[in-house]
Amino acid sequence: MAAPHTPQALNGCGDEDRQSSSSEQLEAASDKVKDLENQRQPGVQSDSDTDDIGRQIEMEAGNSIKYRTCSWQKTAALLFSEYICLAIMSFPWSYSVLGLVPGLILTAVIAGIVLYTSLITWRFCLRHPHVRDVCDIGQHLFWDSKIAWYLTAVMFLLNNTFIQGLHCLVGAEWLNTISHHGTCTITFSFITAIVSFIFSLPRTFSTLSKVATFSALFTFISVMLAVIFTAIEDHPAKYTSAKGDPIVTAVPVAGTTFVSGVNAFLNISYTFIGQITLPSFIAEMKEPKDFWKSVTAVTIAEIIVFSLVGAIVYVYTGNQYMTAPAFGSISNEVYKKVSFSFMVPTLIFLGVLYASVSARFLFFRLFDGTRHKGNHTVVGWAAWAGILAVLWVLAFIIAEVIPFFSDLLSIMSALFDSFFGFIFWGVAYLRMRREDYGPGFYKNRGFRGWFGFILNIFLIIVGLFFLGPGTYAAVDSVVLNYQAGTVGSAFSCADNGL
Repeated sequence: MAAPHTPQALNGCGDEDRQSSSSEQLEAASDKVKDLENQRQPGVQSDSDTDDIGRQIEMEAGNSIKYRTCSWQKTAALLFSEYICLAIMSFPWSYSVLGLVPGLILTAVIAGIVLYTSLITWRFCLRHPHVRDVCDIGQHLFWDSKIAWYLTAVMFLLNNTFIQGLHCLVGAEWLNTISHHGTCTITFSFITAIVSFIFSLPRTFSTLSKVATFSALFTFISVMLAVIFTAIEDHPAKYTSAKGDPIVTAVPVAGTTFVSGVNAFLNISYTFIGQITLPSFIAEMKEPKDFWKSVTAVTIAEIIVFSLVGAIVYVYTGNQYMTAPAFGSISNEVYKKVSFSFMVPTLIFLGVLYASVSARFLFFRLFDGTRHKGNHTVVGWAAWAGILAVLWVLAFIIAEVIPFFSDLLSIMSALFDSFFGFIFWGVAYLRMRREDYGPGFYKNRGFRGWFGFILNIFLIIVGLFFLGPGTYAAVDSVVLNYQAGTVGSAFSCADNGL
């Protein structure tokens, strides 16, 4: 991994007094050599970087709203709430399409890749402590181009708003499920958006981290209940003697199409890939160098929980009776409602988290350098609430235009995870290594150089696969579902309950 030194810090070493004695020059040169050695040590922060963070904290000292306040434990809580989410319940469906063995292998492989790219993200943010979000990184990676910044900003906001829309959709599913379609689905989706807007109003991640812990705990209870209920039932939902007992396959069944296979792969990938928020989280940590603890702990928990939940629910449900999310495969109505209801805090909070990330991005740009950013002012709070209101209106519209769970996950994964999960971080690795060791870094570092170079080129190619064939498969699946009449129409009052 590359070191977190800024080029400015290196260029400034030993230049304080060009008229100093030769002994002082030698000492300065020695300090510079030490800095260069530190640069090759993973996880070492330069004095310059530490000072930058210290200055940011000092500048906030007099503000009533302070942003750099998250410990690594609070950041881990935010990550747990982001990753331990409803999308876990799409894993059984993905395993039913891919087969149990390929599904489990892909789960472990994608988790490893995401951990690796998350650490690259962390290294990059340590090296550039002025980075506030993924848009700043996009500009820095692609020739300091303002066009790159704007394109990244558009994808960043669309990704987050699509995730908000997903939670409007699933909130409507839950309300329909517990009320037996008590009213129009559009109304339920709108209610979810209103409630989420209210919970989005806190302006710091430190405040949200308290809710995040609560959210992650309830999600864990929800999926564990779903696993237990699925296992103790005699038969899954919609069981018939004609279809027979659940069929479980180790490999994909004959006739599995490219479109369904890619969609299953994208569903698994979407659940793991969340690097888009990491720069925003790191930017509010008191000690960014501790971020690796947060992301490593969360990744280990992900592999265990995702694999167990996906495999156990799939084994007891089978190919014939699988739904996404898998709550719909529970035949006992009480069991289904109880397990699904424990997911409610996450249905609200995860959409809130992404809304907060987007609102913070826009708000900071509008009010950077003004008293409205760090203090309680009428203008500041009005702007913050207004930005959130617009984001949730857009999310509501997305939820009504694409009203089906698995395909919406696949579209988001193909369009946005291609860049924010793979391409960006492959390029970031190559750029950092080039800065440290020169254009031929992969030749100069022996096996390590070649291995890192090939691995990150592979990540970029995977990202391009997501963007090209992945997007084709996701959109084609939407078209096929509309043609088959298996999903409701846009802005429909039809019941979407499980």
